[in-house]
Amino acid sequence: MMLSPLLFWFLILMFFLWMGFVLGSASKSHLVATPQPQPPGLDPEDVAALEDKLAQVLVITGRHVEGEVPVFEGHLKVPPDEAIVRLKADLATDGRTLLLQEEAGDRVRAMLVPSLTTEPEESQTKWWLHGLLFFLTFLTTTWAGALHAGVNLLDEPSRFAVGLPYSVGLLLILGAHELGHFFTARHHGIPVSPPFFIPVPFALGTFGAFIKMKSLSPDRRAAFDVAIAGPLAGLVFAIPALIIGIQHSELVAGSATSQMAMHGGSVEVGSSVLMALLSKVALGSAIVEGNELVLHPLAFAGWLGLLVTALNLLPIGQLDGGHMAHALFGSRRGHSISVASLTALFLLAFFAWPGLMMWAIIVFFIAGTRDAPPLNDVTPVGMPRKLLGYAAFALLLAILLPVPHALYKGFGLYCPYL
Repeated sequence: MMLSPLLFWFLILMFFLWMGFVLGSASKSHLVATPQPQPPGLDPEDVAALEDKLAQVLVITGRHVEGEVPVFEGHLKVPPDEAIVRLKADLATDGRTLLLQEEAGDRVRAMLVPSLTTEPEESQTKWWLHGLLFFLTFLTTTWAGALHAGVNLLDEPSRFAVGLPYSVGLLLILGAHELGHFFTARHHGIPVSPPFFIPVPFALGTFGAFIKMKSLSPDRRAAFDVAIAGPLAGLVFAIPALIIGIQHSELVAGSATSQMAMHGGSVEVGSSVLMALLSKVALGSAIVEGNELVLHPLAFAGWLGLLVTALNLLPIGQLDGGHMAHALFGSRRGHSISVASLTALFLLAFFAWPGLMMWAIIVFFIAGTRDAPPLNDVTPVGMPRKLLGYAAFALLLAILLPVPHALYKGFGLYCPYL
């Protein structure tokens, strides 16, 4: 379905108005837990013992049980970080972990959840599996890169070097993204696995990479740092790869569709604000001679890096942006943002760009609308991290939003429709 630029920007405006509404409504409400009957598997004496321990740091004003989790409400006597540290060892003897969640005003909700089972130690990590997956992904992306350049390595295996610009560029971007998460998590003392790369013998040659967190983040600050480190580290390689690749790409007139088809695909330089700026940096005044690029394999890898960054920065559930929204705005408002963003993603897929539908479905099933809470979900992240988070979401818009035709002259771009 075709969508006029005016209608597209109207939908974007309505989305942000909706986001403002859900933020405002979420900030005026709070979750009220409904008391539940105590299950027979939880000994009242154990609950009383846990309550005595918790009373060291919390003035308890309410209590109930959810499943097998004792939940207490009240006011903290000490800062949240100190409360968790003081009770960590004491609760460990009961196989419990303290989770603090914010409530209305200065009240908190303390949950004594069963301690999470830990994964094998680093010495038991199956490094051979991580290495094998990386090697297989290198092979499949090299094959995909060569195919993008018009070479089938099944027929001409000696020309494997043709696929290396795409393969090496993409693996550097994906690897940097996951290693950003990995080292930041280690910095905050969070056990985490090395990256798992996902090879596929078709299409792009990979479904990306991921790491596995083996415990909850200690607080919102750590959760934010781990989440944003991946996209920022990936961009360190994606932007140079795109600029260098664009310099080696072919610029064609917007009407040269037959030429584009012969070269296996192109991208409009005004397809996003960031793409337009990087194209201008790479090509300078030459960009006015046409407005579509037949991407060099390295540029294609850089463009995919931007797309991966944008998808990860979406403020939805388990995505990096979802963790960031939770850390910045809290659990309730973060969840509201997640639901609103996922709904908007499906609406844009229906009415603006059908190609988004596949990604919307993947995000729905993989990311959901909720993420794992940190142990201390009360202490805010602070202004420096807020500013960095706002800048990251502005970057998301710069990657996703197209340049309005009215601004093409301001960017120095050629548009055949003006």
